[in-house]
Amino acid sequence: MNILNNINIILQRIESACTRCGRESKEVRLLLATKTVSAESIKIAFDAGQRLIGENKVQEIAQKYDDLKKIQHETHFIGHLQTNKIKEILKYDVSCIQTIDSIRLANKLQDRLEYEDKEIDILIQVNTTNEDTKFGVSPDGLIELIKHISLLDRIHIKGLMTIGLFSSDTVKVRSCYRLLKQLQQKVIEKNIPNVEMRELSMGMSDHLEIAIEEGATMVRVGTAIFGDRIYPDSYYWDEGR
Repeated sequence: MNILNNINIILQRIESACTRCGRESKEVRLLLATKTVSAESIKIAFDAGQRLIGENKVQEIAQKYDDLKKIQHETHFIGHLQTNKIKEILKYDVSCIQTIDSIRLANKLQDRLEYEDKEIDILIQVNTTNEDTKFGVSPDGLIELIKHISLLDRIHIKGLMTIGLFSSDTVKVRSCYRLLKQLQQKVIEKNIPNVEMRELSMGMSDHLEIAIEEGATMVRVGTAIFGDRIYPDSYYWDEGR
């Protein structure tokens, strides 16, 4: 597995997609989805200049933390966050939680941040597929959730995230990403205080070009860089499991 070569291929894909739709490649950040990836493999990616990683499980962040902490990098949490894991996740220098999707979860996070005198960036996870197996606030409930969280002074909303549809039907996949872009614009129009909408985290290995064409500012890539895992990407993102 040539991680360095794979990173170059992905960066070329990002640049080509940006060129086709008239965007600058610097507008799109590559997030390395590192679930089940060893610290040694992540360090190879770090050596290639990639310093943004995303983990799905708090226990994996903990397991790799000591091995990776000496190398400057940024860690996002991209899996479903259980309220009983909030205390744990704040131990490990996570700079952004991409999966806040309920008032209850936001309130619990705020309480813990107040207790520890910390602040954190978040993205709001939106269920753009209407699938019961995926977490995320419904599109209809997004504005209400954002208005509530905007009043929580320890939590800083930076944008939206969606998992999207696992399908070879690119028309249906595109509709998920287009919906998230439309929701971003809707939130911007509301001009809610203390809310930024600069980030759209969407698109993985198979469909990153479509996501970029629809406005992604961050694409989450794992398999195409680190190789196939025991299970496909859809297994790790099927939150109903």
